[in-house]
Amino acid sequence: MRGRSLSFRLAIASVAAVALAVLLFGIGARIIVTDRLSASLDDSLRRRATDVARLAVSAPALLRAPGALEAPLSGHQLSVEVLDREGAIVARSLDLGAKLLPRTEASTAAERGRTGFADAELAGESVRIFAAPIAEAGGPAAGGVVLVAGSKEDIEGTAHRLGLWLVLCGAGAVLIGGAVAALLARRGTRPLRDLSSSAGTIARTEDPARRLAEPEGPAEVAELAATLNGMLDALAASRERERRFLADASHELRTPLTSLRGNVEYVARHGADPEVIADLEADAERLGRLVEDLLALERESAAEPAVRPVRLDQLARAAAEDREGVHLAVDGPVTVAGEPEAIARALDNLLDNAARHGPSGGEVRIDLRRDGSTALLSVTDEGPGFAPGSEEAAFGRFWRGETSAPGSGLGLAIVRATAERHGGRAWAGGSTVTISLPLAKEE
Repeated sequence: MRGRSLSFRLAIASVAAVALAVLLFGIGARIIVTDRLSASLDDSLRRRATDVARLAVSAPALLRAPGALEAPLSGHQLSVEVLDREGAIVARSLDLGAKLLPRTEASTAAERGRTGFADAELAGESVRIFAAPIAEAGGPAAGGVVLVAGSKEDIEGTAHRLGLWLVLCGAGAVLIGGAVAALLARRGTRPLRDLSSSAGTIARTEDPARRLAEPEGPAEVAELAATLNGMLDALAASRERERRFLADASHELRTPLTSLRGNVEYVARHGADPEVIADLEADAERLGRLVEDLLALERESAAEPAVRPVRLDQLARAAAEDREGVHLAVDGPVTVAGEPEAIARALDNLLDNAARHGPSGGEVRIDLRRDGSTALLSVTDEGPGFAPGSEEAAFGRFWRGETSAPGSGLGLAIVRATAERHGGRAWAGGSTVTISLPLAKEE
């Protein structure tokens, strides 16, 4: 059924369920009716045999009276044979004519003093036979057997007619149920078709501002529409961030490129001098640093989580030894799961940021400690710190605050992206920036 619509599948499933229910009901009804009719026939045979056996004992002369054994019982026309102890026929129903009731295991059991039922055929007709012993109380049938037979054709005919009616009624129920199921399935899936139509319109127009109309219908469909609209909101926000990022990157690249072009034109006209060469080198270095930061940020945003054990205390110690005025406070060995190069780059960015915004010759402090299952790495400078309310914005791309400090404006964005890729987070407060990283399992 691949490629079929959901409403078609629901209709087929409903038809199959109705058909199965009708089939089970029909089988059950036929079994119950057949069982009840068979039980009724058996009861009639037993009662008729009991009456005849009593008659053979109390009034044996009446056995041979015309019509004495012809009366139907409970609506069943029953055939009766009375045999003596030698198996000779003492009396029999007139409806038997020249036919003889077959001898079965039930008659054998009756000869031994027990009653019993048996199924047999009489002149090509299926019959049910009940045999009962006659008491030793005198009379020609004393110690003999009474056989009572009833036709099973009525039961089989009733069961056949019942089965036919059940088939006809079941077919009608399946047709009606299928039509109703198809109608309900089509109505039930209409909200999904509306969602599909709205999504197709959005795909054709490529309008990021359009949203799916939340249809009236089941709560699950409304929830699906809300979820898809949330996804569209996230995609629109991502698209807007990408647009802003490209705009910011273009703006950041324009300044050094403009300066670089101007210096190149100056060299072409007037020749090179040490000051112009220094400006060219500074512009090239700034461009290179900006491109490297952009690439680093992109790698952190798309890279897979790293799981290698990293001694965070050793990385912090190595970073402090390479810089002047940096003091380290480490609370013992600390191991995290991650990528050492990325964590080292994030720490260098924090130290560069602290040196850039702190006073000249000021002290920078690195604090590393454990907090439960988390390692906390903080870098603090002696500068004025972040302006109140700007702590979260400081981690945005190309953010420099109100200062004109040099740099790409991507350092803290790379720090946060690295922390989040390693399962942690980054935040700022005052003149301190902190990143938290989960400790490795062995820690």
